[in-house]
Parts: sequence; C-alpha cells; structure tokens
Amino acid sequence: MKSSPLHIVVNTRLLIGDRLDGIGIFTREVMRRVVAMHPKVRFTFLFMREPEQTFLFGPNVTPLVLGPQPREPIINMYWQEVLVPRALRRLKPDLYLSPEPMHSLRSPVPCIEVLHDLNYEHDPSVLPFSWRLYYRLMSRRYADAAARIATVSRFSKEDIVRLYNIAPDDIDVVYNGPPDPRPMPTEQRKEQVRATFSQGAPYFYFVGTLQDRKNIAGMMRGFDLFRSRVDQDVRLVVAGRRKWWTPRMKRAFAELRHPESIVFPGRIDDGTLYEVAAASLGLLYVPLFEGFGLPILEAWQAGVPVISSDVASIPEVAGDAALLVDPTHDEEIANALMALYTDPDERTRRALAGRERTSFFSWGRTAELLWETIERVVAASTGKSDHPTT
Repeated sequence: MKSSPLHIVVNTRLLIGDRLDGIGIFTREVMRRVVAMHPKVRFTFLFMREPEQTFLFGPNVTPLVLGPQPREPIINMYWQEVLVPRALRRLKPDLYLSPEPMHSLRSPVPCIEVLHDLNYEHDPSVLPFSWRLYYRLMSRRYADAAARIATVSRFSKEDIVRLYNIAPDDIDVVYNGPPDPRPMPTEQRKEQVRATFSQGAPYFYFVGTLQDRKNIAGMMRGFDLFRSRVDQDVRLVVAGRRKWWTPRMKRAFAELRHPESIVFPGRIDDGTLYEVAAASLGLLYVPLFEGFGLPILEAWQAGVPVISSDVASIPEVAGDAALLVDPTHDEEIANALMALYTDPDERTRRALAGRERTSFFSWGRTAELLWETIERVVAASTGKSDHPTT
C-alpha cells in the first residue's frame, strides 16, 4: 500500500497581488481552505511571477515560478503545453488541478479543470480575435482531456454537457462563496467614501472587468435613462480595469446625456471595495452571460440590494432576493434603478433578503466539494484511496 503523502500541483498563475479577478478569487479562497484542511498533503503552486507570501497558504505549499508570463495566446500555449508538462514530469505528482478553464493536454498525470462558464462559446465577440481563436481551438480539447470537471453552477454544468457533450457524471458543481464577514463601516466612514468616489452624491456601483460580456454599454445606457428622470445628482461608480474598452462601450459612452454621472476609479482593492459597496444605494450588475455572479454575493455581504440580469446562472444564484431585469432592455434597467432609488424600504427589504440568501453559499463548502472531486480522481487513477490526506 502506498504510504507517501498525496502530492497535488495547482495552477495558481492568476494569484497576482491585488489584481484578482473572479477566477483569482476562487483560487485564493478555495485553496487556502483546502491547504488548511489537509496539512499532510503536499501542494506545489505554479506561478508566473514571484508570488506574494500571503498566497503560500501553509508549510505544506511549495511555490514554483514558471516563466515567461503568458499574457498572449502563443505564450500561454507555451506555458501550458511545454513548461507545465515539463514541471509535472519532474515533480511526479498524483494530480494536476487547474482552477481556470485550461490545463495541459500533455500532462503525464490526471487533470482536474474548473470550467466556470462557456461565455465565449455563446458570444465569441466578447474576446479579442487572438484569444477568441485560442479558446475556439483549445477549450473543448481541454474539457475532453480533463479527468473531471468542476463548475460553479448547475446552469454551467448543463451548458457544458450540451455544448461539449461531456457526461453529466463527470462534472461536479462546487459553487462560489461570499466574502468573509467584515465590520460594517460607520455612517461617518460612508460619508467619507462618498466624498472620495462620488463627490458626496448618492451612487449605485458596478464591479468587474470592463468587457462586453458584462454589458457595460447597456448598463451605462440604462443608468443614463434613469439619470434623466431624476432631479438629484445620482452617480454610477464603475470599479474595474478597462481591460477591453471596446468600440461598443466607447460609442455608448459618447452618446450619454449625463456622462459626468458615471465615475471610473479603476480597480479598487478588496477592503476599499467593501466600503464602496456598503456606502452605495446598491449594485448594478447586468451581464449578458454569467457562470455564477460573485459580485452579487459580495454586495449582499456589504448589506446593499442588487439589480441583476434574468439570464444564465443568475436566477439560480440570486433566487428572488435580487431585482432581476432583461439586460438587453435599457428601460427595464432604468425602471429597476428608479424602484430602488425612490423606495428606501424596498432597498432594505432586498438587502435583507440578499443577506439571507448568502447563507446558501460558503467557500468552506466549496473547498469540501472540490476536495471530493480530487478524491474521485485520485481513487480512479490509483485504484484505491490509500494516501494520507489529513
């Protein structure tokens, strides 16, 4: 019987300082819990630059930096198909885990892929041409080659089954979780936040990467229509990198009647973002497609209501706590904004319902479910579960 500790190599290249996107947050929150839950398991984390010590979640984690940094598809292909399998052959782990929707077709060990959603299959135009071509060529191949797939909603699981013809029994739903609870900012602190981000005016906010999939153009048009109906100075704080500020977004912004009411502070660190959320009237988050919608849970944790889309996974995540709209109808977005802005009782009711809804999700449970996926793959590849894991 094999008695050596289980050794898992993890793709952690998206753990980058204060630049975590949704997949980076998933990786951080899940892996720090998995590492703590299984102190006898050896983990090797693969980074694309020298990692911050905060991302080495325990003494059982060894970092390994693989360069160059894969910012473009061709370099990404080199990272995934040359550097990663080379490292895996040298390390000889039991398993390779990739929390992003790519791993290595040349891996000498079983791979688990976390495939969050297939947004690029539904609307390839959301990606620049080079990345569009990369995902078109590689995404299905990665999914087919994975020993198992984990995903973050039932909607995404059904989508993967339908579009990629993956057997449902080979896909596990692990969901996402809300942030850890934090002290609520005082009213004085909220006033300071409003002074910093909206010149003291009340505001709704959005958080996420600025790309067409997030419906930035439609969100701005809907807010502009709402803004034309109110006499007061109400603003929209759009927090996130202008990663892909596309012609569609530029055109929508140029046609606004109240462009001065939309504020672009760029990326905001987690602590400040929590305060920005808590000081707001609510989250305006109306993507055209979403595999889960993590900002929704973050807003509810900060005690504010949510306006979101009635598409893809969002009804599954939001239940009846959020105010859901058709993201393609500017009028519906404007009406929802007006409903929350003019009715403080409705804002409170929706915020409380949202806080209750977050109890259905937790990163601890996500970590447990992902570990069950790991155990299935290890058992299938070794024929037995005989590795010390705790």
